[in-house]
Amino acid sequence: MLQNMTLFSVEGKTVVVTGGSRGIGRMIAAGFVEAGATVYISARKTPEVEKTAAELGCVGVPADLSTPEGVAALVAAVDGPLHVLVNNAGATWGAPLEEYPEHAFDKLWNINVKGVFYLTQKFLPQLRAAASADDPARVVNVGSIDGIRVPSMENYAYSAAKSGVHMLTRHLARQLAPEHITVNAIAPGPFPSKMMAFALDDPATRDLVSSSVPLGRIGRPDDMAGAAIFLSSRAGAYLTGTIIPVDGGISC
Repeated sequence: MLQNMTLFSVEGKTVVVTGGSRGIGRMIAAGFVEAGATVYISARKTPEVEKTAAELGCVGVPADLSTPEGVAALVAAVDGPLHVLVNNAGATWGAPLEEYPEHAFDKLWNINVKGVFYLTQKFLPQLRAAASADDPARVVNVGSIDGIRVPSMENYAYSAAKSGVHMLTRHLARQLAPEHITVNAIAPGPFPSKMMAFALDDPATRDLVSSSVPLGRIGRPDDMAGAAIFLSSRAGAYLTGTIIPVDGGISC
């Protein structure tokens, strides 16, 4: 029994979760805190970061990761080796095809793809310091099922960017494997978050979304936290370059 418990342990690890003040990021951060990790969360809005950090019992670092200054501030705030980096911060944009603005592609590419790449790059010294053959350092990117299958919503830049996150995950995984750093991605389906509020806050629409999921429900916090903890524990040490749909079967 003890061996099975330690198989999924992340106790004592240092974890950074970007976009950790709400939604999927908060779910993941809460799971790591409850599992005994030292957790840092970041987001742009200082009051939200401080409130969530106080509620969860973790360290809050206000930082705009779309800027070099914000990236530098977060990296500087993390003391010592970094065992797990969860690149969750992201944005979405929906509009009809004929009205879809060019600046939506610029914004979402910068946040959802470039942000993932450059934050990982800047954290490499601390990830390398935590890495070993028996217990690699971990990078967990949050993609989306919209980067796997064509979504019904007109979120062109979002789906393209999340598909980019998935390929970037695989590319980084190949590059960093010899250094004992694994890179994987979680591709969430519908979860309660600001991005999904337009659909899930309305009971009728929520029921419609739930009915489209083969497992018949919206994702729960434990579903998301469990996937991230698995990838960060000894149980997930031999996985790298994977894209794991956490979507109740939508992408089947």
